[in-house]
Amino acid sequence: MKSSISKDKYYHIFTGSSLLVLALVSELDKEGIIPVVKDQGESARLAGFGITTPLLQDVYLHRDEIDKGKKVVKQLF
Repeated sequence: MKSSISKDKYYHIFTGSSLLVLALVSELDKEGIIPVVKDQGESARLAGFGITTPLLQDVYLHRDEIDKGKKVVKQLF
């Protein structure tokens, strides 16, 4: 299955539980950064497939926001 997130524009910066991702998204929002959150488990559930990694989400940032985003991740975790 091909990812819908363009590899040349968005970069993966974090994978974690939905609670950790929620905290990260909140902190990124304070910095004016809008992440893309991908939930493989929810996507699989909606498509009718089994969930292989429940409650894990991936956070992606646009390449222009990577440096600021990495600082937020480092401060938070």
